[in-house]
Amino acid sequence: MRVDLFDFDLPDENIALRPASPRDSARLLVVRPQSEPVLADHRVSDLPGFLRPGDALVFNDTKVIPAQLEGIRHREGAGGQQVSATLHMRVAPDRWKAFAKPGKRIKIGDRIEFGHGGSACLIGSLAATVEDKGEGGEVTLRFDLSGPALDEAIMAVGHIPLPPYIAAKRPEDAQDQKDYQTIYAREEGAVAAPTAGLHFTPELFAALDAAGIERHFVTLHVGAGTFLPVKADDTTGHKMHQEIGHVSAETAARLNAVKRAGGRIVCVGTTSLRLIESAAADDGTIKPWSGATGIFITPGYRFKAVDMLMTNFHLPRSTLFMLVSAFCGLETMRAAYAHAIETGYRFYSYGDSSLLFRDNR
Repeated sequence: MRVDLFDFDLPDENIALRPASPRDSARLLVVRPQSEPVLADHRVSDLPGFLRPGDALVFNDTKVIPAQLEGIRHREGAGGQQVSATLHMRVAPDRWKAFAKPGKRIKIGDRIEFGHGGSACLIGSLAATVEDKGEGGEVTLRFDLSGPALDEAIMAVGHIPLPPYIAAKRPEDAQDQKDYQTIYAREEGAVAAPTAGLHFTPELFAALDAAGIERHFVTLHVGAGTFLPVKADDTTGHKMHQEIGHVSAETAARLNAVKRAGGRIVCVGTTSLRLIESAAADDGTIKPWSGATGIFITPGYRFKAVDMLMTNFHLPRSTLFMLVSAFCGLETMRAAYAHAIETGYRFYSYGDSSLLFRDNR
């Protein structure tokens, strides 16, 4: 499909730079696909009223790590150069794929020392060698440290990589350490938060429990590729970056039981949806699953397992706006986004949310 079909104008004032407080006070646009889409304005705290006993919410329990690293590149015969690297996928105990800037000047074999003055605080130097180089500034870094020692060093010298549309307007601060993490985050490895989950509070969990709504957890470590623009003119020309995920046998069995009993699978966030659809067989059965997924969902995709989706509002021309357009229909989502912009919904990672019913027509 033509990528320009997924374009729209978004005023700067609709981009949220801080989350709602409390988290579940954010607005929630409920979208039901029909010949004329039905749109209703609510709050996230109203979510239990749109679900039925026996439905299951699926959350991504990945935890954001301080994956933004600043350092100095060293090369024989050349002076040091400032380098910024955003880790996005671990490929070995001592290796990460990363997006580096300035990417064009970095060469295989370059050494990069990260941290303040090339020192990882009290645990010594955090240094890496550029082992491989791909497209769009992607590199593979082989660190001198490995395993838990490398994890500790990254925690010491890195900082949270706020999305570019926030970082361009203000620097990261101490409040982001709390705001840019779900209350249930536990599996370290994400570069970006699964932002639909940022709206949940202990009070909302209690209300969902009282309403008989199950909740289950999967893990997809969100990569920096989620922020990359689609530069191709047609969706067939875009390559998705892979992300590492896991669906346990126990979770797969519970979700299959929900479906057999007539309950609905409600994914919280596009990351949960992409992982569940990666793990689902053609008949809708969800299998235990572990590995890397680069699933790219555009209109025409046949959803196998997911019935409803809770998600924030996404960038124009992005793979995520393409995904929600596949879920609800492009014209439905165009109408929903036009309504959201006109009525002052807040967009992107710290913005408001939507609850989408799948278009089964």
